[in-house]
Amino acid sequence: MDVQQRVGPYGLVRKLGEGGMGVVYLAEDPAGRRVALKTMRPELAAREEFRRRFGKETSLARRVARFCTAPVLDAGFDNGIAYLVTEYVEGPDLSAVVRQQPLTGANLEALAVGVATALAAIHQAGVVHRDLKPSNVLLSPVGPRVIDFGIAQLAGPAAEAPATVAQSMGTPAYMSPEQAKGEQVTQASDIFSWGALVAYAGTGRPPFGTGGVAEVVYRVINHAPVLDGLDERIRPLVERALDKDATRRPTAQRLMDLLLGRPEVPVEAATRAVSETWTPVVSPPPPAVSPPAAAPKRRSWAPLLVGVVAAALGAVVTLAVVRPWEQRGAEPGTPAVASTLDALGSTFRVQVDSLVRQGTTVRLQWTVKNVGTENAPLHGKFGKDVWDGTVSKVSIVPPGVGNPIYPARKGDACQCAEVPNAPFQGGTQVQLWAVFDGLPTDAEQVDVDLGPLGVIRNVAVTSA
Repeated sequence: MDVQQRVGPYGLVRKLGEGGMGVVYLAEDPAGRRVALKTMRPELAAREEFRRRFGKETSLARRVARFCTAPVLDAGFDNGIAYLVTEYVEGPDLSAVVRQQPLTGANLEALAVGVATALAAIHQAGVVHRDLKPSNVLLSPVGPRVIDFGIAQLAGPAAEAPATVAQSMGTPAYMSPEQAKGEQVTQASDIFSWGALVAYAGTGRPPFGTGGVAEVVYRVINHAPVLDGLDERIRPLVERALDKDATRRPTAQRLMDLLLGRPEVPVEAATRAVSETWTPVVSPPPPAVSPPAAAPKRRSWAPLLVGVVAAALGAVVTLAVVRPWEQRGAEPGTPAVASTLDALGSTFRVQVDSLVRQGTTVRLQWTVKNVGTENAPLHGKFGKDVWDGTVSKVSIVPPGVGNPIYPARKGDACQCAEVPNAPFQGGTQVQLWAVFDGLPTDAEQVDVDLGPLGVIRNVAVTSA
């Protein structure tokens, strides 16, 4: 493609992808900032009904808050081409990642929260997504971002037959029964799609299988979802979202509340919780071209999940979450340091996943798993006062330093994780983090004081 080609005031850089609605390009705005620009199929722009809908739907889409979404920045027509401009999100889409390996643990939960948060923001603006699917969820360094909300409405009238609707106004494996039947599509339809998407992310399989459009549509309307292998902590909520009766599905706000364990969670707080627990995924590398005589190369699997991943020799390493102050090294984090102890009425396995330094600032990440049989809620056990639900009481103690270093603060906010206000029963685990300022530059090891979970000594500090 000619890199000088333009659409409206935007210069096209390269093609990113193509779908049923049109082509997506990486583009630059007049100020040189990168954006994603989607051009709609020319035959759509030629229809008067499409042009009317395009103006209405894009106007609504521009009102959607940017929480866990790629916000719409601009829309228009240029020489008969309808185009839509959104914020450019760096990262693979969910389908590309799940093809390598399904999500588990905290990243699966962060995905569920992030997509629910995006739907809450979309619904608050009066928009219905209508085509929520894995390729419309991009996995950025700070969490999932939902794209293309409300655009499927532009494809065609709702009076078309179900199979046609499936092709033009949604993706069969992720659409709701009412959408598949060509009935009115509401916000509850997006909730059904959320359930199907989360099930796919956690198992690697769409819950209504694969096959021809008519076959999948029939299963969506008539069959129960297949959720074998889905994380048992999230499965009940997915089942509720996949209820055939739209009136029995939770709202996006209710999904957020149930996932985060507290009522009326603001979308801002939910977005922050996602970014704090999300471990960036790595795009699958392009296949290497080997010389004819060379031995075949072993397939390389990119690390995808938060928590632990098995390395080639069985060692356990946890990726550090990328934050603006970090520069990711070739091997971020430190080898896991763990201990098992009795505390708070149960037995816990506590693992320091990483302690990464840049200058005098370090970021600690650790995982707590209840390996006992008793419920032992952790919320409120790590804060400095009774109302503090964060881990502000956790500290690091460098050698030769008498006073512990507590998590840094920005204004009144602790630069540290908030502990979920939820039951913590046997088998449950959570990953927590905290940022500390003022570590001496010559400190190579520290003691980590985890409050009621005791002290883990001589934890190595790794440079970013």
